[in-house]
Amino acid sequence: MSQPMTVECPTCGAPVEWNAASTFRPFCSDRCKLIDLGAWAAEEHKIPVAPDAEDELFSGELDPRAHH
Repeated sequence: MSQPMTVECPTCGAPVEWNAASTFRPFCSDRCKLIDLGAWAAEEHKIPVAPDAEDELFSGELDPRAHH
């Protein structure tokens, strides 16, 4: 019989079985899940982008929407 796949909890590193019974996967607990969510909300975790990407996104090349 094969051994169940395990992953490390992204917050504390504890082993977590990857199966339907692991309610908080990939986290080991609700506490670790909330710690990670708080880090995202506090902008401690960020997705890297090129420094000028925001300038391109908000460049003003698009016509502004008409406000009704």
